Amino acid sequence: MTEHNPTPGMFTLVLHTHLPWLAHHGRWPVGEEWLYQSWAACYLPLVRVLRTLADEGRGHLLSLGMTPVVTAQLDDPYCLTGMHHWLANWQLRAQEATTVSSGPDTGYASPEAMRQFGIRQYDAATAAMSDFTTLWRHGGSPLLRPLVEAGTIELLGGPLAHPFQPLLNPRLREFALREGLADARHRIGHTPTGIWAPECAYAPGMEIGYAAAGVGHFMVDGPSLHGDTALGRTVGDSDVVAFGRDLQVSYRVWSPKSGYPGHAAYRDFHTYDHLTGLKPARVTGRNVASEAKAPYDPERADRAIDVHVADFVEVVRRRLIDESDRIGRPAHVVAAFDTELFGHWWYEGPQWLERLLRALPAAGIRVGTLADAIADGFVGGPVELPPSSWGSGKDWQVWNGPKVTDLVQLNAEVVDTALAAVDKAMMHPDAGGRDVVADQILRETLLTVSSDWPFMVSKDSAAEYARYRAHLHAHATREISAALASGRRPQAQRLAEDWNRADGLFGALDARRLPQ
Repeated sequence: MTEHNPTPGMFTLVLHTHLPWLAHHGRWPVGEEWLYQSWAACYLPLVRVLRTLADEGRGHLLSLGMTPVVTAQLDDPYCLTGMHHWLANWQLRAQEATTVSSGPDTGYASPEAMRQFGIRQYDAATAAMSDFTTLWRHGGSPLLRPLVEAGTIELLGGPLAHPFQPLLNPRLREFALREGLADARHRIGHTPTGIWAPECAYAPGMEIGYAAAGVGHFMVDGPSLHGDTALGRTVGDSDVVAFGRDLQVSYRVWSPKSGYPGHAAYRDFHTYDHLTGLKPARVTGRNVASEAKAPYDPERADRAIDVHVADFVEVVRRRLIDESDRIGRPAHVVAAFDTELFGHWWYEGPQWLERLLRALPAAGIRVGTLADAIADGFVGGPVELPPSSWGSGKDWQVWNGPKVTDLVQLNAEVVDTALAAVDKAMMHPDAGGRDVVADQILRETLLTVSSDWPFMVSKDSAAEYARYRAHLHAHATREISAALASGRRPQAQRLAEDWNRADGLFGALDARRLPQ
């Protein structure tokens, strides 16, 4: 950090916390394990960092997107029990690593290296278990609420089940967004005025729906603003502000070629000890085979964290100066990432975040939230945004390209079926109170159209699981709807209750609020 004079403008860190609904839908290699790994490696440490910084009197640290489907799992009794078991299992695996050598006496697998690694992992697992049993046993929402109320963070919301909104029927799009904002109010006592639109996806005119739902700002990717992200911009004729991710700054961290997590000193994400399931190696080198990786060295990693904090502070400082000079007024720089990068994908990420959020103010850089940026006038004139996303090509191809034509068709058919069935249910002579059948039809429909499934297929990441999940929820929607359409209401009710045992998320979802 080269100077401590005040730097013009403001920096905002935005984190997007999202996983699909995984409870009751498989365990390994894809399923609940994904949730518990992210919870242990990312969500627990992140909340610990935020609470620590709040106790130091620091506020307005970042804008934290929490999708309703993640908060639903962090509050779910079944998931909470599963997480408790997972942490206990982590302790046992770490203990095993202290006593069992794991193969040839080479590289990370040497018995002594594994023993030392196991000791550190056991301590980490024990600390996580203590954290969880003390703070988390009633869910994540009670931990988020005081951070929001104190102004430590700004909460960003989103639509239920994370649909790709541009491709969604407008009635279901409006319903998912309004119910998602209401879900945040139910859990955290706060209705977000900002959202992270799923996949940063935008279609012209969506700002009208945002304004009607009370959303005042949302995230897009940098190219959606034609690369000029130095200010938020009002969209079209609305007062709704789009903030763009500054790719030059964001890619300093999360670039496949040169991002910090690929540094030789950091823990390697891909190299497992197959006896214990732990990750005892460091990256070592980009082209080093797993069996040749060096053992993880926490002191070496710690030094790298400090280097990368200092580098990022300088990158932000330089960018703020350059952008302020370019536009002739103080600029705003937004770095945005998936939350799961910090801890799950990049083991040292939470430590880097904690040190960064102290180092930026110390270097004379103002840190604030997206809401702070609006309040302080970091907003430029209106802009017309193109159809866009933060996916490959920055368009919609990941979600509507040739690899996923079948899922696009499936989604359209299922949504039409569901809306017709719910409309019929709402006209039933006994309609008036809550209708568990109509509620479950909408619940399964929203799970069908989750943006995760086409993403996983397009990226060939557990594509078989993704297709299975999309078709499973589509089947549930059709099965309940068919029983209802043919006048077999008691059977429809039984089916709805049966499916709800696995997919009972969003208990406050109410089909009566579906727009006509």
